[in-house]
Amino acid sequence: MTSQAHHVDDELIQAADRVARIRCRGDNHTMAAAARAPDGRIVTAVNVYHFTGGPCAELVLIGAAAAQGVYELDTIVAVGDRDRGVVPPCGRCRQVLLDYFPGLKVIVPERDRVRTLLVTDLLPGSYVWADQQLDAQ
Repeated sequence: MTSQAHHVDDELIQAADRVARIRCRGDNHTMAAAARAPDGRIVTAVNVYHFTGGPCAELVLIGAAAAQGVYELDTIVAVGDRDRGVVPPCGRCRQVLLDYFPGLKVIVPERDRVRTLLVTDLLPGSYVWADQQLDAQ
């Protein structure tokens, strides 16, 4: 992987951590996510746990952002409840984030620190949904 490190958005991590501490209660909501829009706005969300496979915080965030008129995201981070800190996105979220925002930066843990990578670095050699769509005739 030839990835370039990007600036770590500490304010974004703090926003996700704050939501995790305040809103994640019990087993239904265990992860929080925060993302920064290109205009600087921060959108937050929590996961919706359900035994049938409820959506992760990152996926809920995409919908919450759209509901607020935010259709582009610059950077995203997920934080676990109970002081688990920054958590990397799961495989499903990586694919969805790549499909929706191919230039997205993602804050991930790395040993005892965090770093920011492009979503393409988290899913190298990936299937790109947009590349597989036939042009409408």
